[in-house]
Amino acid sequence: MQKKVAAFLVALMMTITVGCGSGQQASQAEQSKAKKQIVVALPTFTGYGPLLIAKEKGIFEKNGLDVQIQVIDGLGERKQAMLANKIQAMATALDVAVSLEGDGVATKIVWAFDSSSGADGIVVKNGKGINTVADLKGKEIALPEAATSHFFALNVLDKAGLSDKDVKIVNMTAGEAGAAFVAGKVDAAVTWEPWLSKGAKADGKVLVSTKETPGLIADIVAFRADFVKSNPDQVQAFVNSLKEAADFMTANKEEANKIIAAGFKMKPEEIKDDMATLTFYDLNGNKTFFGTADKPGQIYDVAKKAGQFYFEKKKISKQPNTADMIDASFLSKVK
Repeated sequence: MQKKVAAFLVALMMTITVGCGSGQQASQAEQSKAKKQIVVALPTFTGYGPLLIAKEKGIFEKNGLDVQIQVIDGLGERKQAMLANKIQAMATALDVAVSLEGDGVATKIVWAFDSSSGADGIVVKNGKGINTVADLKGKEIALPEAATSHFFALNVLDKAGLSDKDVKIVNMTAGEAGAAFVAGKVDAAVTWEPWLSKGAKADGKVLVSTKETPGLIADIVAFRADFVKSNPDQVQAFVNSLKEAADFMTANKEEANKIIAAGFKMKPEEIKDDMATLTFYDLNGNKTFFGTADKPGQIYDVAKKAGQFYFEKKKISKQPNTADMIDASFLSKVK
């Protein structure tokens, strides 16, 4: 009888031990899955389409990732989410990522989606004697101060031997600037599509656009540096996924446009029109834009200019080390 009781107790203890082990394994598996979750914030913009494609086509999942995409159109809200560590990555313009670094959030730029090739520009009224950038001297220009459009305008003015002190800036958002121009309230505006096209039709013309400044306004994805350090495998899988999504866009343009349109609640024809004003980067395009340690790509020069711009405009408290922000190591490991 004692032997039977002893055997029963041994069996019971083994059952409890195995059960606890299974629970621990399950818990570890859940923790592992949680570590792989990446929350990415982005605004409604066609250039970030590869993220929607990677999600919709199951590319992230296939590469072992749980990626959650949050569309947050307000730049301030996206920045705050990044500061509060509520998101691990943000799809944004390169210069905005630099300003975020200047705000004290260490980031790593690991992929470039595209560069503006006509999506941004300066539109001017006909009959106002504005035929070259130099003719803008002394004129009123509507634009959002200390933002991407201002950064673009400053570079354009600089090439013409001018600065933003040589023009009269009317501070508005890019959308407001475009609307004010169409309404005839200002003679010049720095804005983006569709306001550039609308402005050209409202007795105006596009004086200069990003077709003349390739790479100056580029869209990238920036991760929190602490997340990259703790989860290099997940970041690598993320970059691998974007490479696949970019390839899918090239091979399946019509389906890609439909996916992006659905994700942003737009029409496929609107996406198609936007595509014509952007130059998308595939893996090779990224490698060229990022360059190598021996021969840095254009991204370094643009990021440095952006850092100087935001610091001079007193939008950031310190000038960031932009070279440290750019991490091309994941591109070199894409299979």
